Amino acid sequence: MSAITLYEHPLSGNCYKVRLLLALLGLDYQSEQVDILKGASQTAEFKQMNPRGQIPVLRDGEALIWDSMAILVYLARRYGGDAWRPSDALGEAQVMQWLALSENELLYGLARARAVKVLGRPFDLAQCQAEGHAGLGVLEGRLQESEWLIGERPTIADIACYPYVRLAPMGEVSLEGYPAVRSWMARLEALPAFVPFD
Repeated sequence: MSAITLYEHPLSGNCYKVRLLLALLGLDYQSEQVDILKGASQTAEFKQMNPRGQIPVLRDGEALIWDSMAILVYLARRYGGDAWRPSDALGEAQVMQWLALSENELLYGLARARAVKVLGRPFDLAQCQAEGHAGLGVLEGRLQESEWLIGERPTIADIACYPYVRLAPMGEVSLEGYPAVRSWMARLEALPAFVPFD
């Protein structure tokens, strides 16, 4: 049995980020489904793992990590060396910039627009879509200059930003006006061991 366990839900883009990196790193893991739609992440038992009551949570032997960004950083450093997360000061700071975008404009914009349409969440759809387009504009500007968000190879910055961009049309946010973003997605999807969102 794998020492790695991922507590997740199939609808979560944040959980998918972790599944994708696990696949690209070639790591075996056990998936434990947490039914967030029925409040399973709000139980006292689950909150012993993550006091915020959110997924994903990763257990790797004795290590317990919550939050998708923290998990990406951990997996990249523990199992990927410098391949997925640069170790120099500037490269590391650049990764953090894109992780911030993934957890701001892309989450509050694209992810929440999807949550309105798919899960009936009570967010302001127009505002979410506007924030999503702002984030897509930032990505488009960068990807017109570079194949990847940082340097000449994919990093966890790309992994963090990809899921909610891929799922943007589910929130009625069109990717039509972002050709560089669409080309970037195609490059990511062509990586060996890539696994689609399902």
